[in-house]
Amino acid sequence: MADDQDHASSQPPRTATAIIHSGYEAPAGFDAFPLAVHRASTVVFENVAAMRSRTWQQKSGYTYGLHGTPTSFTLEARLTEIEGGKHCMLAPSGLAAISMIDMALLKSGDDMLIPDNAYNPNRDLGQWMARHFGISTRFYDPMIGAGIKDLIRPETRLVWTEAPGSVTMEVPDIPAICAAAHAAVGQGSRPVVALDNTWSAGLAFKAFDHGVDIVMQALTKYQSGGSDVLMGAVITRDDALNQKIEEAHMRLGYGVGMDDCYLVSRGLPSMKLRFDAHDAAAHAVARWLKSRPEISRVLHPAFEDCPGHATWKRDFTGAGGLFSVIFDERHPEALTDRFVDSLKLFKIGYSWGGAHSLCVPYRVKGMRANWPHAGQLVRFYIGLEDPRDLIADIGQALGVLQGDASSFHGEG
Repeated sequence: MADDQDHASSQPPRTATAIIHSGYEAPAGFDAFPLAVHRASTVVFENVAAMRSRTWQQKSGYTYGLHGTPTSFTLEARLTEIEGGKHCMLAPSGLAAISMIDMALLKSGDDMLIPDNAYNPNRDLGQWMARHFGISTRFYDPMIGAGIKDLIRPETRLVWTEAPGSVTMEVPDIPAICAAAHAAVGQGSRPVVALDNTWSAGLAFKAFDHGVDIVMQALTKYQSGGSDVLMGAVITRDDALNQKIEEAHMRLGYGVGMDDCYLVSRGLPSMKLRFDAHDAAAHAVARWLKSRPEISRVLHPAFEDCPGHATWKRDFTGAGGLFSVIFDERHPEALTDRFVDSLKLFKIGYSWGGAHSLCVPYRVKGMRANWPHAGQLVRFYIGLEDPRDLIADIGQALGVLQGDASSFHGEG
């Protein structure tokens, strides 16, 4: 019997086994600039002791694909460095990152404050949590600044901020909000201030240096730059907060694809150059639009008449490619929709951050509690096309609008 066993062990594995268990190992020493893509569901341990010594809370080793591979760990580290944080957790989308923060910090009976100009899915999520989970959700004037102290209740656990508002472009005084919220200690713990920092991508606004506790970003935007990835990130400096985020990440079962991590990582080296190019082009287009009689107001944080411009000038180092305009109220929704439909280079679509310019009309009165403007709002995202061509495209679309305006008003 022993001879039979020795003979069996000396035989090469059969075909089905050999296909799975190859003896080849690639030589060590390979290095290149692109981030290597490590895909995994199962993570293999060298022995039982190694398996038992690792936990998903620690990033000193690997436990299961849902909790990360060298590809996702490397991307998280790079994002942490850009934002100036200490910890980072990835999520399948920007909205998933927002929900992860809410789930990590809130329970039934708690209170949450959200700015009235926040990313609309954040508003909807807050209202949903109020309806179904007993979490009080209140919306506040984004320009409240230090006055937010009067809104803090003993049960207030989370204060959301966004800079600027993703559609209406007000720039809040984040340092004042943070200072006032942190001074209003509730039932044994101060409210946590979270910032949606997607607009600046961690480049134009250093959130932690201005008092923010948690930074959320939609990596779908500038970090990717290709209009082809959905991903979000939550970044912290505080160990205890990060532990809560990690636990929510685990319980929610959030995972990201390593190929998507690679795509975001590939976009990072050029992100600053692209952000600056978007910024310069958006300035040029916005200045031209400011001179047009069809436009009553340009909502661009770098312009003096944009709400919060002084705060932007004090705290920010750039503006990127996103801004909005308000049409003269003589142009009703039907005409401004016609204008958007007449654009050729600008495409109609949500999200932004890629090479292609976008234009979207919004019904702001249905989104904001106290919107003071009568005209129709249209948001522009300026891509990487030549701004002179974009200006020409807007010009021809405004020409179509003027032609339609005559017939709309019964003139001519």
